[in-house]
Amino acid sequence: MPPVSEPTPPSGLKVGVLALQGDFEAHTKVLRALGGVPVEVRTPDQLDGLDGLVIPGGESTAIGKLIASAGLEAGLRAHHAAGRPILGTCAGMIVCDSEHLGFIDATARRNAFGRQLQSFEADLDVEGAGDEPLRAVFIRAPWVETWGPGVDVIASYDGHPVAIREGTVLACAFHPELTDDPRFHAIFMAMTTTSAAAGAEEGARR
Repeated sequence: MPPVSEPTPPSGLKVGVLALQGDFEAHTKVLRALGGVPVEVRTPDQLDGLDGLVIPGGESTAIGKLIASAGLEAGLRAHHAAGRPILGTCAGMIVCDSEHLGFIDATARRNAFGRQLQSFEADLDVEGAGDEPLRAVFIRAPWVETWGPGVDVIASYDGHPVAIREGTVLACAFHPELTDDPRFHAIFMAMTTTSAAAGAEEGARR
């Protein structure tokens, strides 16, 4: 994975943030600072025309129920099937795993590092984020319990994978939106840039 110090993604990428639960507003601020055009997603029509999508933290069971009640599952699956990038953070990683929406060939263990009182921060070496450690905020965090051969582990803590990538899906157990370091979102924006450019080239050939 190329480091995020390479060419900055161009502005204008339309990136949805699932706004059903969690600190989705913090994600929109980071995406906007990176030149994206964030869109809060609450209804199926708001998934149309997105270049990428963020599924934030919260409570994974509640998020799943809210996705179902809002009629969003079909649109989320269409977004993924079209090869448009998805970032799942904390509970969003669980929602993306093979036991839920199945967007990534991995399973996440809920509250693996403990409950609210066991929340903590740690410095992580993240592949693709450059040489400086990335400060990560873990709140009732999962870890990756199992993963398939196509999944790249890009960061671990205490021997457990906490950030993974497979194809156009990027997922982490921590909250990158709660620090002043935008590098994890920048990895996602670089993925979205590549995807959007590929889609534009394919459209031009038709």
